[in-house]
Amino acid sequence: MARSNRREAGRRRLAMRLPEMRKLIMEARDPWQLELFEAYQMAVEARDAVQRRRVSSKLVQEHDETCFEIEKHVIRAIHESTYANEQKAGEPS
Repeated sequence: MARSNRREAGRRRLAMRLPEMRKLIMEARDPWQLELFEAYQMAVEARDAVQRRRVSSKLVQEHDETCFEIEKHVIRAIHESTYANEQKAGEPS
């Protein structure tokens, strides 16, 4: 999957996974956020591949934890970006 496709797929997955942040996720343009979307998609793909092979439930759990950690990073990045934008909007011109 091409990098931009992976980023958009990750964005859509995260928007479904985090519905309370869906609008902010879909509007995100920050390079760091886009990197997180791509990383999330890659982690989900890896987890799904391990699940299909039925290798080890411990390995699947490790991949689930990686996905969850990326979700937490996305939430933090979105909140930080939103806060920074609110601060900029409040600055005098």
